[in-house]
Amino acid sequence: MKRIVWVIVTILILLPLFVSASTEKSPQESPVDTGAPATDNVAAVVHLVEAEGVINPVMAEYILGAISDGEKAGVEAVIIQMDTPGGLDLSMRDIIKGMLTANVPVVVYVAPGGSRAASAGVFISYAAHVAAMAPGTNMGSAHPVAMGGKEMDETMMKKVENDSAAYIKSIAKKRGRNAEWAEKAVRESVNVTADEAASLGVIDFIATDLASLLDQLDGMKVDLRMGEKTINTEGALIKTVEMGTRHSILKVISNPNVAYILMMIGMAGLYFELSNPGVIFPGVVGAISLILAFYSFQTLPVNYAGLLLIGLAAIFFIVEIQVVSFGLLTLAGIVSLIMGSLMLFDSQEPFMRVSLPVMLPTIVFIGAFCVLIGYYAVKIQRQGAVSGEVALVGELGTALADLTPGSGDGAGQVFVHGEYWKARVAPASGGTIKKDDKVKVVSVDGLTLTVKKG
Repeated sequence: MKRIVWVIVTILILLPLFVSASTEKSPQESPVDTGAPATDNVAAVVHLVEAEGVINPVMAEYILGAISDGEKAGVEAVIIQMDTPGGLDLSMRDIIKGMLTANVPVVVYVAPGGSRAASAGVFISYAAHVAAMAPGTNMGSAHPVAMGGKEMDETMMKKVENDSAAYIKSIAKKRGRNAEWAEKAVRESVNVTADEAASLGVIDFIATDLASLLDQLDGMKVDLRMGEKTINTEGALIKTVEMGTRHSILKVISNPNVAYILMMIGMAGLYFELSNPGVIFPGVVGAISLILAFYSFQTLPVNYAGLLLIGLAAIFFIVEIQVVSFGLLTLAGIVSLIMGSLMLFDSQEPFMRVSLPVMLPTIVFIGAFCVLIGYYAVKIQRQGAVSGEVALVGELGTALADLTPGSGDGAGQVFVHGEYWKARVAPASGGTIKKDDKVKVVSVDGLTLTVKKG
């Protein structure tokens, strides 16, 4: 009970680090040379959000928080500098809702060179008041894929595809962008370069850097919820809205590789705690790791069959120590662990799956560890007793005086296992045992040994 209390208290102390509503770091000022003459007063303030990585609940909360802060601060615009391979549909829709109802101009800028706006990134770019790309970037491949560990049949996939196509066409119509290309991006997974996107009306313009972006934004008119607004970015000062500590931590643990490792650490920690009650530390680490892993799973396409197979592998490894199966349970555990790891995240996108360089060493390490533990468990079970009365049977010692059969219980003494014992001669010992003769313990009766010649 005391151990459980310690685990709960530790979790309650550390949990606020991950679930409390912490604020973002203060925006960092970064003046940008737009070519305008220097003035005593800064004409405008623009917030810059660096959205790099998968679109998930953490990224959505970060972007929406930045838009909300920009509205409260009365900034001229919020620039989302984006580089994403895509992400979750629900998180993408949350971001789009926030952008479509924002009272501050939201600009999506696919940059720097080499970046992309794929899948969910296409939808978010279309929803922006202004969309721009840097040279050497690309956009497209917005076809929906099966998520959450569920296989979609042809009919269901068609429904999802039609829903996505209608959704992006409605956004394109609202923002005055190319709806025909948007539908192709969803249905045919087409891609375009920055130059092609500009010529097709997918984006508003190409900007080589932030200074060029601000130059071209200056004077543009956009429709906000409260009405039309003319963007004024002449001599603008850019303030970078960085991820807070909380969001940074949650972004890291939302990575499939990190989630997988956290789950393995969690199972190992709880196993050690249950095997060695009272150690505390492994149990605390295991409990926290499992909580963080389960948080990650809600942001990832988890296949619950894979999760159950990994849990079954843990049960096999634990039972192997208690039941001698000559390695069969360990083998079954390794097979379950391999199959469960391969099935854990069901997605066609590589960034939503556990990478083999992470998975294989983890499986090899856990498998080798369990085989080693099982080997020593079997070895210990096959050893004779090393303490208690049973351990004395068969031990050799020395007679301290002559021992005669039938002379009475405890009539003589022997020196066995570093101790002095009362002794009697076994009936079938073969006669009198002389002093200093070697004796062998036949049985133990309290503090008296029955011995025979050794």
